[in-house]
Parts: sequence; C-alpha cells; structure tokens
Amino acid sequence: MKKVLLTVAALGLFVLPAYATQGIRENSKQEIARGRKNAIHRVRRDGIIRVKSNYSVEDTVKRFESIAKEQGLNIFDIVNHQAGAESVGLELRPTQVIIFGNPRAGTPLMQCNQTAGIDLPQKALIWQDEDGQVWLGYNNPNYLSRRHKLRGCADEPLERISNALKMLAEKATQ
Repeated sequence: MKKVLLTVAALGLFVLPAYATQGIRENSKQEIARGRKNAIHRVRRDGIIRVKSNYSVEDTVKRFESIAKEQGLNIFDIVNHQAGAESVGLELRPTQVIIFGNPRAGTPLMQCNQTAGIDLPQKALIWQDEDGQVWLGYNNPNYLSRRHKLRGCADEPLERISNALKMLAEKATQ
C-alpha cells in the first residue's frame, strides 16, 4: 500500500506538473509571438527606432539615399541582404542596410568614448516584414549614449544626430 501511495505521490509531484505546464508553455510562446508582432509598433528596449514606410523597400532605400545626400551625408554602402541570401541559395524577404554618416557628427561621439566607433557610421535597416509591411529602423541615439556612456559629454551632437535621423526617416517613409 505504501508503494502505491508513494507512486501516486511521485506522479502528483513530478509527472502531472510537467503535463500541466505544457499548456502554459504553449500559451506563453503564443503570447510572446503576439507581443513581438505588436511590439514592432513602438520603440523597444533593443535600441531600434522603427518607422512604418509607405513605400517598397527599394523605393524607401532610394528616397533615404537621396535625402541623405541632399543633407550632406556620405553614403558609404548599401547592403542588399536579400541578394546575398539568394547568392547562396537561401530566401529572405527584401532587406537592405544603408551605411551612412558624416565625420562632423560622429567624431565628437568617439572623442567622448572611442567604443562609439563600433556603431559608426550610422546604419538604417529597411525591411519587409512577414505581413508585407515595410519598415525603416535605426539605432536610437539615446541607446547609443547609454551603451557608450556618452551622457554629459556628447549631448549636443547626440541631439543633432537624433533630429537628423528622425527627419531622414520621416521623409524617406512618408
């Protein structure tokens, strides 16, 4: 009888919770997936500002490049990740990165802390999500300030960079 009771107790302590939490784990995965999908509509802790584009990836890239050049920014490169994926037989939704900047804007950040150089020149990511919506994303200058401990040293340059990025993103996507 003791063995039966111990077996039932063991089942209750170890086996049943595993089955009970399976549903919780599945529900949690679904909630996380929904949250990721909904979270893309706001600035998240990952430091990326996302702006919804009214244009295709290709058109958003062209608009961004043109506006950036008009503002005196250097376009160092445009990386087409979709083309790279295709070159090795893989599929990827349209995704491109524009690498751009200006030494007058970036140098003061590196003068405060040279580790800022890992995030310079600036980059803009333009991609099409699983629902067909095109987005333009870029690093939040406040995030870079925290990451590289620039507060108090590069506040003015960061504010100018922030305003310029916001203007570029809005003009390229609207």
